[in-house]
Amino acid sequence: MSDQRPFACTRRGFLAALSMTATVAWSESLWADERPEVSDPRATSGDAAVEPEWEKRLAISVGPEKADVVGATQQAIQAAVDYVAGLGGGTVRILPGTYRLRNAVYLRSRVRIIGSGEATVLIKEPSKTTKLAADSDWFDQEITLADADGFEIGDGVCIRTKDGSDVVKRTLVARSGSRFRLDRALRKNFWRAQEATASTLFPLFSGEEIADVAIEDLVLDGNKGRNENLNGNYAGCIFVQDCNRLQFRGLTTRNYDGDGISWQVCHDVFVENCHSHDNTGLGLHPGSGSQRPVIRNNRLLRNGIGLFFCWGVRHGLAEGNVIEDTAMAGISIGHHDTDNLVTGNTVRRSGKVGVLFRPERGKDFAGHRNRLEKNRIEDSGGEEGIGIDIQGGTEKIVLRGNQLVETRGPARRIGVRLGAETGDITLAENTIQGFAMEVQDLRKRIVVEEREPR
Repeated sequence: MSDQRPFACTRRGFLAALSMTATVAWSESLWADERPEVSDPRATSGDAAVEPEWEKRLAISVGPEKADVVGATQQAIQAAVDYVAGLGGGTVRILPGTYRLRNAVYLRSRVRIIGSGEATVLIKEPSKTTKLAADSDWFDQEITLADADGFEIGDGVCIRTKDGSDVVKRTLVARSGSRFRLDRALRKNFWRAQEATASTLFPLFSGEEIADVAIEDLVLDGNKGRNENLNGNYAGCIFVQDCNRLQFRGLTTRNYDGDGISWQVCHDVFVENCHSHDNTGLGLHPGSGSQRPVIRNNRLLRNGIGLFFCWGVRHGLAEGNVIEDTAMAGISIGHHDTDNLVTGNTVRRSGKVGVLFRPERGKDFAGHRNRLEKNRIEDSGGEEGIGIDIQGGTEKIVLRGNQLVETRGPARRIGVRLGAETGDITLAENTIQGFAMEVQDLRKRIVVEEREPR
């Protein structure tokens, strides 16, 4: 029989517990509000919480000529970004010119990228796709191409199976004939039996696990007429994942065969005064698990969907945006997208529906507790178009002070549709004009038949 006793019953265990209690108390005391305020901050090694407000920081320029880094490719911009990041952060100024990209510019923490407005244009080079000529296993760090023409060292590539179940993005870093070394191992299997391919597809700006980044005042062109589609879970004019505190201001993101701006599991993202247009996917894509996005005063024109709340987007604000001429929905809200405020937006001429609450896979997955206030929604869909369509088991939605207007005649159009399984929907102070039916309520009613007592 063991002579070991329970942790708390031994003298050593008691002393350990006492030590832990003292440590917790010391920690709580250390971080208490009574600490003196920092009135004269100094730069101190390892202290990322307190910094002086420096009047100037490191800034370098990139341009076709007369710049600190001379060039008009992604390599020139990347060199500037890496240089500034390596010195603790600062600003990269991209001078006027047209920059042609064969790979993404990979963002780094604490770097601000500023262009010269419409005069700074980054355009994606045409894509090329070929099958893999040899199997590559998940541990391999190379691929063999059936047709290597058009592929160069330094290119960004997307490697995927035909059914799209596996997709990875890599960079070609070395070559021997049609064999290319990758910057990182595949970590997925890509076999000829899966009809795996490699394509020169990539976002123009890309970032993972970074923070405190700003991109401002430039144009990103996806050149969709000469590129294949790559959906917004992997790319877009801008694609970022697992990031914090990003700011996108004054950008034009256009012509991508996919999304304009897509961010996945990124928190405190600000997108303001941007123009995202003519993308086949989503104009703006606040993606899975992204918390507290602010999407303000943007113009989203002629995209597949204008503003798409993906999975678990919470506590966000979409305000003052103009969304026009989408192929499907102007705004789409769904899977676990809760506690968001959509206010003061204008949604015109959506292909099917102005604002859609997606049905998802039942009540437990729907987007609850969202508010739509003071929006103007005009001319949604075709002859059976719907201004606001709340589907599935969506609950606790507030529609307040919105204007829903149909100028083309009523036809069979509906202002607001409440799905059969929806619940606790508040409609207050809305103006609904020009529809065949202002509100269609499909919710089930339980009718109790009154009978005389026996």
